[in-house]
Amino acid sequence: MDVIERIKSQLETHQVILYMKGSPDFPMCAGSDQVVRILRTCGETFTAVDILEDEELCEALKSYSNFPTYPQLYIKGQLIGGSEIIFDLFNKGELFILFAGIDR
Repeated sequence: MDVIERIKSQLETHQVILYMKGSPDFPMCAGSDQVVRILRTCGETFTAVDILEDEELCEALKSYSNFPTYPQLYIKGQLIGGSEIIFDLFNKGELFILFAGIDR
């Protein structure tokens, strides 16, 4: 399976997926740490993918999403944004609205 097909498969399989540097328990950048903390505060279950372990995925996802930085949060296959956008949505209470549409 090529890398774009892997990305599509991951996005179809997981309702909430965070492409990040490191893991939720050991984030490797401040932005990834911030988004993990926000997701945990919201009580959301999410899948995390460490882009540092897969350089091909890291580069392909930037092109696929047309978003040059990490972390990248997707909800129901749609890119929501990186740490600054997620922080802003959280502070405005809008992130909870996005999570309300998730099939549980």
